[in-house]
Amino acid sequence: MSSRPLSELYTKLSPEAAEALLLPERPREVGHFNVFNVADLMLANRDRPPMTFDRRAFYKISLIRGRSRIEFADQVAEVTGGALWFASSRVPYRWLPHDQNQTGHFCIFTEEFLQPTKGRTALEELPFYQPGAYPIVRIADPEFAAIEAIFQKMEQEIASDFAYKYDLLRAYLLEMVYYVQKLQPAPAAAPTQNASARLTAQFADLLERQFPLESPQQRLRLRTATDYAAHLAVHVNHLNRVLKDTTGQTTTALISSRVGQEAKILLKQTSWTVSEIADSLSFADVAHFCNFFKRQTGLTPGDFRG
Repeated sequence: MSSRPLSELYTKLSPEAAEALLLPERPREVGHFNVFNVADLMLANRDRPPMTFDRRAFYKISLIRGRSRIEFADQVAEVTGGALWFASSRVPYRWLPHDQNQTGHFCIFTEEFLQPTKGRTALEELPFYQPGAYPIVRIADPEFAAIEAIFQKMEQEIASDFAYKYDLLRAYLLEMVYYVQKLQPAPAAAPTQNASARLTAQFADLLERQFPLESPQQRLRLRTATDYAAHLAVHVNHLNRVLKDTTGQTTTALISSRVGQEAKILLKQTSWTVSEIADSLSFADVAHFCNFFKRQTGLTPGDFRG
């Protein structure tokens, strides 16, 4: 279950659009970045089958307006107006427009494009790519116009021959992320992060890094609360107490929820057998996996897969 490569995205464009957008001097030393117009993609894909539900080999930020459905991980969101959507290379997704009346822009970039060197910001530090973050932000018309102006600057700059254009594009990308972050409600309080908050963040990051599972031969490295506690160098009771205080859930419940989400993704996205999925998720046998899945969803794996 490998991520779909960048080349697949470009093959979906018409020859004219691909020639205009797939510039010969795409960056090598700083990873990959490109920007697209949604209307161009809609025109090029008019007679093509719908986008497949899969992980991609790149990150994507989309400014969209129109009636459409976004499917990501095990969730579905209906879009009826303007929205900004942050898609990660770790999470499978697809965008299903309800009609041809779609406008907006999107950019794609690899992790290397935002490496934490020379003052750059790592992807893991961006709020919308953190574990558990909701990746879709509803955008009102004035804010839509402001974000669209940033995308238009990107489109103009990527077509230029400015020697430092990718540094400028990186700055535009971060400008957009921080602009959207400013639109979000401020937290009730912003206390200095204490030891409990740090441990909770470390656990969440460690949990998320166990995924995705790329083949039936891959196994979860950490499966139990004890496994996570040992990796974080704390006693399992301490970890459980901290997570219960900060999240309201036990360590086991948080692990089970994420394993259940991955099980749903694998059942829908892959052709792996139920036995292979059970093995990859480190269940003792198929019966244990089926019982776990039914407790999580109310359905058997077979019924869920349909």
